[in-house]
Amino acid sequence: MIKASILGSTGYAGIELIRLLHAHPNVKIQHMISQTYNGKALSEVYPNFLSVSDDICVDKEPAEIAEQSDIVFVSLPHGVSAETVKKLRQGKCRVIDLSGDFRYKAVSTYEKWYNMKHPYPDMLNESIYGLPELYKEQIKAANLIANPGCYTTCSILGLAPLVSEKIIDPDSIIIDAKSGASGAGRSVSLNLHFCEVNENIKAYGVTTHRHTSEIEQELSLLSGKEISLSFTPHLLPIKRGILCTMYANLTDSVSHNYIYDMYSDFYRNKPFIHICKEGILPEVKFVNGSNRCHIGFAVDRRLNRIVVVSAIDNLIKGAGGQAIQNMNIMFGFDETTALTQPGWYL
Repeated sequence: MIKASILGSTGYAGIELIRLLHAHPNVKIQHMISQTYNGKALSEVYPNFLSVSDDICVDKEPAEIAEQSDIVFVSLPHGVSAETVKKLRQGKCRVIDLSGDFRYKAVSTYEKWYNMKHPYPDMLNESIYGLPELYKEQIKAANLIANPGCYTTCSILGLAPLVSEKIIDPDSIIIDAKSGASGAGRSVSLNLHFCEVNENIKAYGVTTHRHTSEIEQELSLLSGKEISLSFTPHLLPIKRGILCTMYANLTDSVSHNYIYDMYSDFYRNKPFIHICKEGILPEVKFVNGSNRCHIGFAVDRRLNRIVVVSAIDNLIKGAGGQAIQNMNIMFGFDETTALTQPGWYL
């Protein structure tokens, strides 16, 4: 039984992480860290835990958390997270960070897109990008995992086989992404009020969204050349779920069956990836509540272009569930442990 602590436990990503960990047979939740709700029962903050958990939120110093934990999940804002992770790594525990602070290979990329100086650039060499479908072997031995962002997970998984096999022009990639409101977190914001979001769809972070650089980094590594792409996120009037529609020019005339087989081979033995049959495209209803990523596509023969659609639950495969998948790999558990539930659909 391993001891796990969660910092930022009462945010949306943190609470999904806790909910999923309650079903894990090999994990004891050691500490749920929350400055805002220090001393309050978890069930007071989230009544869905009534009669399920008597755990109390606490506020402890990183050194004490590290000493008493085997794994610590850090679900804090960027910048703040880096400082905390540094202190945790001075102890014996392994760390999975859900912020963007350790996702980059080059400190200059982080500083450009996050508009701040990285406090510990040397730690970027220690961190492993926590996308299990691409980096499972590296994750096994890692002590610091940079859990990918939600938009990035959905986008990279949708495009990785095409870029890796070099059957698209990488300079032609356009990503149109849409997310539910929980992707912005639990903090109060005028832009997320019900009347602002309901019956509305809007683009935001156009040409400037930070996840652009994260997607470019990972696809560039797969391609072997630097890739720049267009990424535009949109806010949907739903609670959760991400749908990415991605466009790219094909470099050759290929059939749907050829690409389907290519995707199937690329994701062979990857338990959370589902490749849709011809004529079926993913929907958020298919994946919400699960750690799964559905990927479908259509070949536009008229334009010799491919349109790829991928969907995930932003709080699970895009955050807490993927963090548990990484933890499972790090500690030698089956990577699907506590993550086998299907999507909710309703």
